[in-house]
Amino acid sequence: MKNSIKFITAIGLTFLMSNTVFAQEENRDERPKGPPSIKQIFKDLDLNEDGKISLKEAKGPLKQDFKKIDKNEDGFLSKKEIKNAPKPERRERPRN
Repeated sequence: MKNSIKFITAIGLTFLMSNTVFAQEENRDERPKGPPSIKQIFKDLDLNEDGKISLKEAKGPLKQDFKKIDKNEDGFLSKKEIKNAPKPERRERPRN
């Protein structure tokens, strides 16, 4: 009886541990690998699909640095302006 309880417990723990490892591996694949492409930026942000990103449509670093990126000062970001935009500073990861 004790052996069967130990066996069932061992199987249960093995199952739980394997599911945890699988879930962690699955989450790794969902993370973006590097900055988004210009095509992806426009797909995500150009809500009215006019080929430009307005200040209302912009988010994150694009919104924060909108005036710096908008070189012709027309109130919109073109693909060329985004391509030539200064890269945002990378934050250093804390070392353990």
